[in-house]
Amino acid sequence: MSDGFGASARGQKRGAAPVGFLSELGPVEQGAVRALRAWSDGRAGLENLGRDITRTAGVAHADMVLHALSNLCDLCARHGRRPLMRHHSACACLGADESCFAHFVAAAADGQREDAMLLATLLVRPDFAPSLVGLAEYLGNALRLAASVPPHTHHTDNVVKLH
Repeated sequence: MSDGFGASARGQKRGAAPVGFLSELGPVEQGAVRALRAWSDGRAGLENLGRDITRTAGVAHADMVLHALSNLCDLCARHGRRPLMRHHSACACLGADESCFAHFVAAAADGQREDAMLLATLLVRPDFAPSLVGLAEYLGNALRLAASVPPHTHHTDNVVKLH
């Protein structure tokens, strides 16, 4: 059974298979998964993410994260090997595709370009991997900076948290 993207229903379930918990990841990886989920939730998810980052790191920083995230996810959506599977925004589980995305962003941010390139080829066609690595490096560094800034004391329960 094909979905038009060359992925079978069985393959998509594999991408969503739980492989761990968000709490087991470092701050950059957690931020990457939460950002991916926010992007997948559309405008409302991105607005919540933007408000959360604005409270912790300021408007300019939130704009940087959202811009990098949008470019990265748009490339993944347009040139992906198959659609990325993800869990619900409030889910504590970590899916297989989410784990790959998180480790890809973290490797790029850490300057591990060869590892990041390898992981990028799991997400998109190989000819788009170099473009993806640069965007992931930018996003990962922006998430790292947002995670290092102490949050303000005002939080809203319905806002996606980066920490």
